Amino acid sequence: MPTARQALLEAAHRALADRPWRAVRMVDVATLADVSRQTLYNEFGTKGGLAGALLRQAADGYLAGVDRALTAPAPDRPAAVALWTLRAARQNALVRALLTGHWAEGLPRPDRRPGGKPPPAPEELLALVRDRMAAASPGVTTGRCEIVLRLALSCVTVPVPDDDVTDSRALRLVREATRPVVLERVAGLSGPSRTAGGRSHR
Repeated sequence: MPTARQALLEAAHRALADRPWRAVRMVDVATLADVSRQTLYNEFGTKGGLAGALLRQAADGYLAGVDRALTAPAPDRPAAVALWTLRAARQNALVRALLTGHWAEGLPRPDRRPGGKPPPAPEELLALVRDRMAAASPGVTTGRCEIVLRLALSCVTVPVPDDDVTDSRALRLVREATRPVVLERVAGLSGPSRTAGGRSHR
């Protein structure tokens, strides 16, 4: 059974799906969650506190999905994270805004005033995911992980034309970006490369 806090966050999501955040009233959220307004204020303090909790929940949910994607077979982990990023951003406007920094009209925004508890800024979120990807992907550099993420985000902000629901064309672009890593690893296992200054002995 969900806690009062979980019920209130779910109710706030439902309210936000029906109207812009500025039109969402605390009393409406409490009614949807079937709790008292006092419970709502006890949990979040203000409407700004509720907004901050919604955004942090969205960020935490996205990062949890990243961790799930990183359980894929090692060579596919960067592409799995990129695919999850595309899907999460398309399905959740809050995740899209957190990743891109572009806040559509009607969404709650982070409170970055001193003393607040804002969610990660886009560059902070990207760095968190990049570092997790690099740590979980043997042979893939941090720079390559960042390239993969930025490519995925570019497909979020400028969708790939005629892309289907499985993100096939966007995913092929990401795989193209990760393919050199696989080739480099194979070359490294087969012996010294010419570009590294090594020469084979006959």
